Amino acid sequence: MFDFDRVTDRRGSWCTQWDFVADRFGQNDLLPFTISDMDFPAAPCILTALQQRLAHGVFGYSRWQHDDFLSAITGWYQQRFQLSVEPQQIVYGPSVIYMISRLIQHWSQPGEGVAVHTPAYDAFYKTIEGNHRRCFSLPLRKVGTEWQCNMHELEALLAQGECRILLLCSPHNPTGKVWRREELEQMAAICQRYNVRVISDEIHMDMVFGDQKHTPWLAVAKDRFALFTSASKSFNVPALTGAYGFISDEEDRAAWFQALKQTDGLSSPAVMAVAAHIAAYREGGEWLDALLRYLAANLQHIAARLNDAFPVLNWLPPQATYLAWIDLNPLGINDAQLHKVLIEQQKVAMMPGLTYGPEGKGYLRLNAGCPRSKLDDGLTRLIAGIRSCLKA
Repeated sequence: MFDFDRVTDRRGSWCTQWDFVADRFGQNDLLPFTISDMDFPAAPCILTALQQRLAHGVFGYSRWQHDDFLSAITGWYQQRFQLSVEPQQIVYGPSVIYMISRLIQHWSQPGEGVAVHTPAYDAFYKTIEGNHRRCFSLPLRKVGTEWQCNMHELEALLAQGECRILLLCSPHNPTGKVWRREELEQMAAICQRYNVRVISDEIHMDMVFGDQKHTPWLAVAKDRFALFTSASKSFNVPALTGAYGFISDEEDRAAWFQALKQTDGLSSPAVMAVAAHIAAYREGGEWLDALLRYLAANLQHIAARLNDAFPVLNWLPPQATYLAWIDLNPLGINDAQLHKVLIEQQKVAMMPGLTYGPEGKGYLRLNAGCPRSKLDDGLTRLIAGIRSCLKA
């Protein structure tokens, strides 16, 4: 029913990944597998909803606090996560990162600490440091085939009293880890013990594969938390701008709305984003399930080709996200050399692991949210680039 093999030319659409690849990689003529959006058109139900809204012709100030939007969210959580959520806890904002930044300002003071599992989404570092807070690293470690957080290290860090917030990424970007419920419960208990608030970024919550199950933070904690997310990743509509979330405590919600409206002047949502969320959550489940099957096959394809070319890698697809976090350390390749070869010789752009912190040394992040033909082209270039480095 849905053709994810169809190639859509994104050039000339003011697209960050394609039209502005030179901003980060220095050249325009590169095949990009970079920023985490997908090369697929949005779900048909979203396109229909946007066309209907466009046909109306009037785009005045709007609202999000109505039953169409709120019931779409509560229905999605019930359907996808078997979780009843409280509509009164729902908040809205222009983006997940904006919402994280605003709550960091509310819940901490300049100079105080924010704990983050590393390697971490690079915007986390920028947001923490841009707000004049200190970033405290909690390195994830690979144990067998699973990324794990050492709970003793987490407790030791929070016990020092310098961190006011744990900024959680769930599922985790870039490793693709799905946090098990018992891990989340352990973290919740530790944060409660040391009076540390939690901000959970769950923008990849729908992009989970196989038998893995995403557990929203609000299923394990009842107070002193915020969960921020959006349909933008799942349904590929980030350019519409729009996110939402849950803030547990009434006083914090009141402070949130005060800051949003009075300080930042954000009183009207992007109406197209509201319409897209409603359509996605009411009608998009079938499309999303088909997309997940396609993405899972893409990730398996990466594993097959890389492991065939370099058996020592024994690379396994992630539990979640369409971002392949590829450990090239067993090959002993210099990161800078490979980056240079991929850009200058192979004309391909992939995110170097060091973008996500020191723990990313020797890694590469490849965006697999694209038609198989593009993915194959990129893998051919990546394999050729690695072989070139190995011969040097």
